[in-house]
Amino acid sequence: MSQQDATASGLLGADKDAEVKLAALRRTKFVAAAALAFCVVVFAVSKSLEGSYPWLAFIAAFAEAATIGGLADWYAVVALFKRPLGLPIPHTAIIPENQTRIADNLGRFIEVNFLAPGPVREKLNEVDFASLVADWLADEERAAGLSRFVVRLVPQTLGAIEQSGLRGFVTQRMLEQMEKVQVAPLAAELLEAFTEDRRHQKLFDEFTRVIGRFLNDEQALAAMREKIREELPSLFNLFRADAYLLKKIVASAGSLLEEVRADPDHPMREEFDRFVAKFIERLRQSKEYARRAERLKRGFLARPEIRELAHDMWDSLRRFIEQDAVADNSMIRQHLTGMFIEVGRHLAGDPQIRGDMNQGFVVALASFVESQKSGVSKFIADQVKRWDLAQLTRLIEMNIGRDLQYIRFNGMIIGGLAGLALYAVERLFLVN
Repeated sequence: MSQQDATASGLLGADKDAEVKLAALRRTKFVAAAALAFCVVVFAVSKSLEGSYPWLAFIAAFAEAATIGGLADWYAVVALFKRPLGLPIPHTAIIPENQTRIADNLGRFIEVNFLAPGPVREKLNEVDFASLVADWLADEERAAGLSRFVVRLVPQTLGAIEQSGLRGFVTQRMLEQMEKVQVAPLAAELLEAFTEDRRHQKLFDEFTRVIGRFLNDEQALAAMREKIREELPSLFNLFRADAYLLKKIVASAGSLLEEVRADPDHPMREEFDRFVAKFIERLRQSKEYARRAERLKRGFLARPEIRELAHDMWDSLRRFIEQDAVADNSMIRQHLTGMFIEVGRHLAGDPQIRGDMNQGFVVALASFVESQKSGVSKFIADQVKRWDLAQLTRLIEMNIGRDLQYIRFNGMIIGGLAGLALYAVERLFLVN
């Protein structure tokens, strides 16, 4: 293979048919050249024997015209790629001489005809992007790979957040937003939700159990007895009235607590219901309660321990994520993989979401193409301009040169027939 052929083959690179194309081109060129030489030989022989064999004049006329047609078409084909016989003839080597213009026109042609908004949107509408995304996410191996990639980025993201000061900004914003929250109405809503279905009665039951344990505590009873002794006259103490009174008080209180715990509709429970409902109403409407709650909130948020708690929570979260990210059985990675797979399955089963996603892809990609198509045109033009002239010429010739060689055959045939027809007309009308 010649050096030019090797250069053309190297330019194609991935084209596995390069050798076949080059061989076919060489064969076609050889046959075309041989046909042209044959016409010359036929013309010479026919002309030399024309005196002895007059009918050979028709053959000579055909061969002469075929030779002229073949030479003319050879010139036309060669002039596309190079200068015939190396002569500086004007308007030859058309492709190499017009490389810049061809490059610019090719870029504009692609921009106007292939990257116009209408054709681009029409082509994009044919693609089901959402289904491609759904199928990709639903694949367990791909979802696992994506989760590993995301988990590897999380520690770096957290580090970038710290270095950028975003953590302090977020903490400050959270505190500012918390300061805007009205505590009293919020507490009222929470308590009202808690008291639904009388769930607050469980708190009342716990309170009665605490009182019951207090009444059975020896130290508490001793303190109560001492208090009763101080309040009673000395005469009563001589008869140990304090012990009697304490026993009665404890027994009565214990009996009352048992009754309350056993009866869900006990008056004391109803009184507790009214107390809680009234307290909730005061929280919701009382300006005094609201002012007290705001003072408590501001004092609470102003404490340095709150900011330290936020920093500690962030540090704990980061340590957990960093340790989990490098673990073989990372929980975050497992949950992310499951989430990606589930998202893919839901997306595959919801045609409305897929339609919305596809429309979004079309709008985004069409807008991107529209904004970048001038750059694509310039890129194509610049690439064509940077092509080596010899390689560019050889590449074009190798891909379409074989068809161009057939023009030479056609030129010889058409030229020969035209020459034969003209010679016949000449003999028919002029000789007579």
